[in-house]
Amino acid sequence: MTTIDSLASLPDIVADLSRELPREARFQRLLEALTNSFPCDATALLQLENGVLIPRAVRGLSLDTLGRRFELEEHPRFREIAHSRGLVRFPADSALPDPYDGLVDTPDHHLYVHDCMGAPLHVDGRTWGILTLDALQAQSFDEIDRNLLETFVSVAAASIRAAELIGTLESDLHRHQLVQRSWLAESNGHELIGESASINRLRHEAETVGNSELPVLVQGETGTGKELVARLIHLSSARADEPMVQVNCAALPENLAESELFGHVSGAFSGAERARAGKFELAHGGTLLLDEIGELPLTIQAKLLRALQSGEIQRIGSDELHHANVRIIAATNRNLELEVQDGRFRADLYHRLSVYPVTVPALRERGNDIILLAGHFLQSCERKFGVRGLRLSREATRWLKNYEWPGNVRELENAVSRATIKAIAEGHSRNQIIELNPRHLGADPIVSTLNGPPSEQVQPPETSLPETTLNEAMEQFKRDLIKARLQIYHGNLSQTAQSLGVDKSNFHRMLKKMGLK
Repeated sequence: MTTIDSLASLPDIVADLSRELPREARFQRLLEALTNSFPCDATALLQLENGVLIPRAVRGLSLDTLGRRFELEEHPRFREIAHSRGLVRFPADSALPDPYDGLVDTPDHHLYVHDCMGAPLHVDGRTWGILTLDALQAQSFDEIDRNLLETFVSVAAASIRAAELIGTLESDLHRHQLVQRSWLAESNGHELIGESASINRLRHEAETVGNSELPVLVQGETGTGKELVARLIHLSSARADEPMVQVNCAALPENLAESELFGHVSGAFSGAERARAGKFELAHGGTLLLDEIGELPLTIQAKLLRALQSGEIQRIGSDELHHANVRIIAATNRNLELEVQDGRFRADLYHRLSVYPVTVPALRERGNDIILLAGHFLQSCERKFGVRGLRLSREATRWLKNYEWPGNVRELENAVSRATIKAIAEGHSRNQIIELNPRHLGADPIVSTLNGPPSEQVQPPETSLPETTLNEAMEQFKRDLIKARLQIYHGNLSQTAQSLGVDKSNFHRMLKKMGLK
């Protein structure tokens, strides 16, 4: 490619400097221009936050790369690029491990990178992040025009600066740094990962309501990440420097729930050998997260309501009132409106808590976020099990996106961990890139050996089956079963859901989706 040809993409990037573009679109246009201008198979733009490189855009790398986080001190190549003052190229025989091994997305499943370059991106005198170029063939960058590439890097840095000035990225960046720092310190590095429209909307909504003092009800199916949303609301509030105290209402025995919430004095009841402050007092000035609020007994609900209305709490066995200045966030996987109708939740407490309801979307509704999250969990498994690298096969990626995920993000995390263990148990070397297939994830067909060699196994009789897909057959079976069970329970949705072992709020959504409601 001639220098003139390589320059052809620069005018468009320069023109973008004055355009108001979404951050993701701006970054993707940068990488598209880079791959069109220079001979590389994969490029990435990574932002540096608190010693961690976060992929913001990738091209030629597997989608799950966006869900990974690269600790700068754990990746010597990235560290060298970030600390350099210009272009860095690594020799093909470099002994330094390449973070992208196993992540380059190629038809022939070529897993290892052979030629790589990178450059730091400096914005306002600070290292904003790095730009990387990788090729599968050694010596691919021998003839590259380094002056032109340095010019491109400078334009890329200017484009990033423009994004910060034009929109609200500068303030968002500062807030996200604080959020990231707090997550790393308080939540083992967990964060709300995802770039789907629904999760971006949720993130924006959580940050917006965080600035108010309104009580928030976080709703969503089991395993969707309601606690992370509650943490984001807290960290976006004026109370971010104060504690967020969590109470798991489902784990509170009724005889101890009042003491756990409001505290007790010494001798208040059998076993109360010394005075103890309750969660309300511990959260004074901060946020109190009432997780699984739908499981709280009705007797405790009444006492909780009084505390919320007056802002005063009273320890068991004491006449003294304590003022508790707390912001309440409640979380539940139940439909509290239906619980109120069925008499299992107080209507006045529900209205007190649901001033601002926030719904966390189910994983099956988040599109490619499934792959980003899988990449995040794969990286966690690499560290946990001492594996050089883990990647998803194309079939595994399709399977992950097509599966319904009734257990949501928690189920996905467990599935990735189990798949890693299965793959290692098959004898794969931990020093090689291990590729996970659908069978590792639990998609194996069920085969019975019937305790005998193949010649002795009983063969299933040949039957005439309808020409339909397995998914269609399963959907029809579920529909017929639900209809039959509804007849048995005379249309009572709560009893029907209980008999099927389905969460009631999920059951209502299922009926609506199937057109049975």
